[in-house]
Amino acid sequence: MRQTERSPSEKLFWPVVWAVGLHVMLFAFLFVSFARTPELPPSRPVIKATLYQLQSQSQATTQTNQKIAGEAAKTSAPQYEVEQLEQKKVEQERLNAAAAKAAQAKADAEARAAQARAAAAQKAAEAQQQAQAKKEQQAKQSAEKLQQAEAARVQAAAAAKQQAAEAAKAKAAEEAKKKAAEEAKKQAAAEAAKKKAAADAAAKQKAEAEKKKRAADEAANQRKAQEAARKAMEDKKAGALAELLSADTQYQQTVADSQGSQVAGNLDDLIIRLVSEQWVRPPSARNGMAVTVLIEMLPDGTITNASVIGSSGDPAFDASAVAAVRNVGRIREMQQLDSKTFNALYRSRKAVFKPEDLSL
Repeated sequence: MRQTERSPSEKLFWPVVWAVGLHVMLFAFLFVSFARTPELPPSRPVIKATLYQLQSQSQATTQTNQKIAGEAAKTSAPQYEVEQLEQKKVEQERLNAAAAKAAQAKADAEARAAQARAAAAQKAAEAQQQAQAKKEQQAKQSAEKLQQAEAARVQAAAAAKQQAAEAAKAKAAEEAKKKAAEEAKKQAAAEAAKKKAAADAAAKQKAEAEKKKRAADEAANQRKAQEAARKAMEDKKAGALAELLSADTQYQQTVADSQGSQVAGNLDDLIIRLVSEQWVRPPSARNGMAVTVLIEMLPDGTITNASVIGSSGDPAFDASAVAAVRNVGRIREMQQLDSKTFNALYRSRKAVFKPEDLSL
C-alpha cells in the first residue's frame, strides 16, 4: 500500500507543539517562584536613609531593589537597615538563582525540544525510508508478479498455440484421410463403372453377335425353307404333270398352265399395285436399281415377313421396298386360292423392286 506524502505544515506540527509546551513550563516555574517569595516585616521609622543602587539581571530584581529602597527610607535604625539589606541580598540571590534555574530549565527544555525535533525528524526520515523501502519492495513484488503473470501468459499462449497446431494437424490428417477415402471410393466407383461399361459393351457385342447369328441362322433357314419349298413345288408340279400325262397329258397340262397363269397374273398385278401404293421413293433411288424381296404370307393373305435376298447396293432403297411390302399388311384376295395353289405359288413369293416400276 502506498504511503501518503505529508505536507510541510504537518511536518512542523509536533516541533511547534514541543516548543509551546516548553515555554508554558518555563512560565509556570516563574509563577511558582513569585508565589513563594516571603513577605517582608513592616518597616520601622528611620531618621537617615541611604539608597544603594543594586544591579539586577531581570525585572523581578529591579522591582525588589525598588521595594528595598523604599523600605530603607522608612527605617531609621542603622542596624535594622543592615539587616534588611542582608535579607534583601539573600532574597536577591535566591531570585537570581531561581532565574538562573529557570533559564537553565528553559535551555534544557529547548535542548530537549531540539532533541525531540531531531528524534522526530530522524523518526520521520526512518519512517520515510521504511515507507520508501516498503514502496520499493511493493513495486518489486508488483514487478515480479507482473513478470510471473507475463511468463504465465506467454506459457499459456505457447500451450494454446501448440494445442491449436496439434488440433490443426489432427484435423488436416483427418481431412487427408477422409479425402483419401473419398478418392479411393471414387476410384473404386470409376473402376466399377468401367468394368460395368466393359461388361455392358461385351454383353451388347455378344447380343449383337447372337442377333447377327440368329439373323444369319434365320436367313439360312429361310433359304433352306425356300429351297425346300421350291423343290417340293417342283416335285409337286412334276407329280401333277405325271398324273395329267397319265390320262390326257396334252390336254390337262394345257388347262392347268392356262388356269394357273391367269390366277397368278391377276394376283401378281394386285400385289404390285398394293405395294406401289405404300412405297415411298427415297432420295437416293435411281433408275436401274433392283432389289429382290422375299414375301411370306399366310393362307388368309396376311404378310408375315419381308426380307431382302438380293440387294440393290443402296440400303435406303432396299429398306423402302421392305417397308412398302410390310405396310400392305394383308391381301384378302389370297383366300380365293386353294391351299395347294397358295402353298405352291404364294406361301413364299419373290418380288423384284425397281425405282421405275415394280415387277414379280
